[in-house]
Amino acid sequence: MEFFVSLLEEPLLLLFVILFVGSMLGQAKIRGLSLGTSGVLLVAMLFGHFGYQVSSTVQNLGLSLFIVAVGLQAGPRFFRMMRSSGIIFGIIGLVIVLVASITTIFVSHVFGLSPALSIGLMTGALTSTPGLAAALQATNDPLASVGYGIAYPFGVVAVVLFVQLMPRILKVDLMKDLKETIDPAKTEGSPEVRTIEVVNPNIDKRTLKELRFHKYKSVVISRVIRGDRNIIALNDTVILTGDHLVAVGLEADLEAFCQDIGKEVTPNFSNSDHVKLRKVVVDSEDMIGKNIKELELRRMYGVTVTRMERGGFEFNQNSKWRLERGDVLTLVSSEDRLNIVEKLFNKKSLTVTNVHIFSLSLILLIGIIVGMVPIHLPYLGTITLGVAGGPLFAALLIGHFGKLGPIRARFFQPSNQVIRDIGLVLFLAGAGTTAGQGLVDVVQKEGISLVLGGALITIIPIFFGYIVARRICKLSMIHSLGSLCGGLTSTPGLGAVNQLVNSEDPSIAYAAAYPFALIFVAIASQLLIFFL
Repeated sequence: MEFFVSLLEEPLLLLFVILFVGSMLGQAKIRGLSLGTSGVLLVAMLFGHFGYQVSSTVQNLGLSLFIVAVGLQAGPRFFRMMRSSGIIFGIIGLVIVLVASITTIFVSHVFGLSPALSIGLMTGALTSTPGLAAALQATNDPLASVGYGIAYPFGVVAVVLFVQLMPRILKVDLMKDLKETIDPAKTEGSPEVRTIEVVNPNIDKRTLKELRFHKYKSVVISRVIRGDRNIIALNDTVILTGDHLVAVGLEADLEAFCQDIGKEVTPNFSNSDHVKLRKVVVDSEDMIGKNIKELELRRMYGVTVTRMERGGFEFNQNSKWRLERGDVLTLVSSEDRLNIVEKLFNKKSLTVTNVHIFSLSLILLIGIIVGMVPIHLPYLGTITLGVAGGPLFAALLIGHFGKLGPIRARFFQPSNQVIRDIGLVLFLAGAGTTAGQGLVDVVQKEGISLVLGGALITIIPIFFGYIVARRICKLSMIHSLGSLCGGLTSTPGLGAVNQLVNSEDPSIAYAAAYPFALIFVAIASQLLIFFL
């Protein structure tokens, strides 16, 4: 035992002992529930109680890596959702965090809790590790980690129980309710397919390239039906009066296209000839980061991309969008040409990660510098984004563009996952040992008020978020529960919803709300210090 204790005096051994024991605890399951990476936090708090300490440099390194990985993952979706109907999910995320913040202020004043402890309770109640990181940066007080560790278990269990019990209590047929409710994820961003007969004589005997159909923004001509023949739509395809054009695009653009070209007719694809439609998953490293325009699939291979699916959402193809691993493209062409192009996108490579160290280092450098810049808020004073907010802002912005100058931000999902997981456990190890030094004293002093306060900060936002999603935004039960899990950043909650119904809709709602909640919790953790 003495030998083992002496080994823990070595900082590197101490770190890996905490990670090993914490990960074992996190993998243990009780009725399908587990602590996950929070097991590292709890074990680190225990070691911290006995006087062991992980270096603050290790903690800040882990924090910055974790935050950048989260930002790069959320960036491509976050800004697009701001411009689409997905803003509904952003509103739900905002309501949840706003109600949680107000409840935190109430709990802090009623129970007489310190600002750091109160903000930590909120981040634990919302199961938000980025929020905890922001709280530690704002308060510079390890008590934030204590509050997080106390509120986190109830935050996980409460969300799981709510999403499982609510449909049973209200006796809702989930699939029937889903079909009868308008899906906000399939409005402006979802393409339609129409068949339009060419009537306008000015179009007769002109090629697709000459007609410049791109002025209709989202409209793409996938094929031309001429009598019993199906012709692949290429730039040099000649259009004749009476041809039927199969067009894919958004409703408003298709309406304008139809008015100028001719009239909509009932499609007849009974004689498909040699024209085929196929969905292809982007998996090749050579395709990652390129856009449809650069690939020139129509000119070089005679293949047309009509639709793109990313993160559960289907969009009309956009020639400027940079491809990401896992994107699903809808292609139209002959079978032999589709086979060739499919090999391009699915070409296997021994490389399964693509971390660009130069880009990652530059993003971290920019983010940390941004985090050091003082920001003056009227009536609130001056704040800085810190090691949490600065890298998050930089990663969101750079992740949105994918490539900015020499910076490449389109990492494979496995690469991003590795960066995120390593960063997270390093951060939790450092934060946990620091928090553990005062854990027992805080619990003895505050007692039941900590548990009760954390429970209130979890329960009240859950009900407010559900009411906004279900009653005000008129979402289906499935979308309401999915967005609720996203707004509370609860992955275990999403897992529970997915067990209720065989559908991707819960994940779509979760993915839409999660980035907003992630940002709002980080911001709230920074601002609450002025109200407590």
